[in-house]
Amino acid sequence: MTALLCETRAGVATVTLNRPQLHNAFDDALIESLTATLRALEADAAVRVVVLAANGKSFSAGADLNWMRRMADYSEAQNLDDARGLGELMRTLNGLAKPTLARVQGAAYGGGVGLVACCDIVIAATSASFCLSEVKLGLIPAVISPYVVNAIGERQARRYFVSAERFDAATAQRLGLVHEVVEPQALDARVEELLATLAQNGPAAMVAAKRLAQDVARGPLDAALIEDTAQRIAAIRASAEGREGLSAFLGKRQPDWISDAAH
Repeated sequence: MTALLCETRAGVATVTLNRPQLHNAFDDALIESLTATLRALEADAAVRVVVLAANGKSFSAGADLNWMRRMADYSEAQNLDDARGLGELMRTLNGLAKPTLARVQGAAYGGGVGLVACCDIVIAATSASFCLSEVKLGLIPAVISPYVVNAIGERQARRYFVSAERFDAATAQRLGLVHEVVEPQALDARVEELLATLAQNGPAAMVAAKRLAQDVARGPLDAALIEDTAQRIAAIRASAEGREGLSAFLGKRQPDWISDAAH
């Protein structure tokens, strides 16, 4: 069975974790494959949005037990190489220029929570559950921590990092890890609705808007930031996509990126 599936349709690339018998837990091979797939999709001009999904009952149980058994015999240097691989996956997903949407149908534990935290939009079914379970194994959620803390804040992270409590989708939404919660039978329809909404937007504008949110969040609100935002909007207004968007709006027609996506 192929551990990772990827299908592109109408500008949407759906990347699906496909180890249902292992609750979509990942090992070094899957981490490498997922990282490479994400990089390829980022370089593919035909792809506008990336959906991260999973087959089976669970979204992702985090680290595969067989991989963990192997790591138990690793030296510190070997463990460091492995950790860097997972860190590169999280950095790649979090920093992907294109919008990312996580479709969470089941349990997300450990590193699975990290994958969720790295995505721009997260839609979860009421059947989903979450747990930062590392301390139960005498470990810590180190590599995923920058993204989880960014999603839920330090105060909540301090609780769930040390308690390893399991929490439901409604709690995940309240914490900021999940954007919307729907019934399992409505999950696919809601994802499709959001994808249709994203298809209306300028592809380059979405890339720039995502980067804007990331950069503004990290910097102080000072004169340099104000000047930077002014330069960004001026550049995108003068771009081909910006001119087409304004022309289409004033001409009461659809911009060319919508008709392009339909083919």
